[in-house]
Amino acid sequence: MGSNPRTVPAPMIVEDWDQLTFRVNREAYRSAEIFTRERGWVWMHTWLYLGHETEIPNPNDFKVRTLGGRPLIFCRDSAGEVYAFLNSCPHRGTVLCRENEGSARLFQCFYHAWTFRNNGEVAAIPDAGAYESSDEFRASMALRSVPRLEIHEGFVFVSFDPDVPPLLEHLGDAADYMTMIEQQHVGGMTTLPGTQLYSVRGNWKLAVENAMDGYHFAPTHNTFVGYLRESGFAVTDDNQYAYNLGNGHGLLVLTGHGGRISMVWEPRFGEDERVRTEAHRAEMTQRLGKKRAHHVADESHILFVFPNLLLFDIEGLSIRQLEPVAPDQTDVRAWQLVPRNEDPAARALRMKTVVSFVGPGGLATPDDIEAYEAVQRGIQATAGTGAPELDYSDMSRGMADEVKGVQGRSIDEGAMRGFWRHWVEAIGLDDGLEIQGERPASFLAGRDVR
Repeated sequence: MGSNPRTVPAPMIVEDWDQLTFRVNREAYRSAEIFTRERGWVWMHTWLYLGHETEIPNPNDFKVRTLGGRPLIFCRDSAGEVYAFLNSCPHRGTVLCRENEGSARLFQCFYHAWTFRNNGEVAAIPDAGAYESSDEFRASMALRSVPRLEIHEGFVFVSFDPDVPPLLEHLGDAADYMTMIEQQHVGGMTTLPGTQLYSVRGNWKLAVENAMDGYHFAPTHNTFVGYLRESGFAVTDDNQYAYNLGNGHGLLVLTGHGGRISMVWEPRFGEDERVRTEAHRAEMTQRLGKKRAHHVADESHILFVFPNLLLFDIEGLSIRQLEPVAPDQTDVRAWQLVPRNEDPAARALRMKTVVSFVGPGGLATPDDIEAYEAVQRGIQATAGTGAPELDYSDMSRGMADEVKGVQGRSIDEGAMRGFWRHWVEAIGLDDGLEIQGERPASFLAGRDVR
């Protein structure tokens, strides 16, 4: 990554199996050099979540989006095929599409009026006679496609690296949890119009940690916990687990933090929703079988797909996409995923429930944002103090069980450790991980939910 000497201290992660501690160097959240490495090593060489194909349901629909700082056009062409193009005119580099969304057969550059079809082909070049008249020239000036694009269960992923392994290989066990989302309702799922967009003054990895951290639920979200208890729902952390799904992906399985519309009823949802839930559960059991229906319906899931996708399947279902902007700034985009065919009363209850907790103004998200912004502010206290051994954050909770081969709880930090082990490898720091003592031969990963 250039000829300048590295300024990031080593190691970034210290695993001590004698003391059963796991520590992360706080420069991981502060360092401009680390951020640059993430852009160059991670965002340029793995699969990134772009969007859901139901965001562009019709031929000629388009959205504009930024991934890894690169402006993109996410669209369907006139034949209905999904594409992702760099939002840059091949002529002189001008941003081509300047609307956030819409429907268009053609994209025209405002600077010199070069025009392109929504499958990327050149449609028109003003004063074309001034150029060599050849098919080769026109073909060379087509829109630049993102090198790789694959879709799994409606989730559209792209990669700027043409040589990445197939998407399903990257997703691994995470793929089936995405399938479980699509299986929730017989008609499948769709995104609702509209994007929740907000910016957080914190490093993107703090958002990952927060999502994979059941430990904070009761103390941080005590207002919501009190609300649930008052409404007749007994909140518990029992029988809730965290799973390392490999490749940096993580999963929390939660069964005691609240109900889910059409899946797990609770008193605040009302009697009409109880009747609808019972009918839907009977249909799911017939369609999926008892075991599969149990995993789909009875568990709330928080799924992280490395590096930029979070799926909050709790109460309702929220998709979040992380876009790192700077070491201390992250943009978050969120969409609501709902059943295609849903009773209007259930849909209204679903939206009320979702925005009350995981929405930007709900009882959870503002708490979470304040928490990881507070971390970003607080880690300045130990920067450059002359005592580098103090400039580490601890993520050791549950390591004693990890050594014994006992499944980690949702209130432990095992899912975070799985993320960090993959992260240090993904950014290409050969000396980024220091292991002390005897490391377990393998870590528990995944489970059988089929």
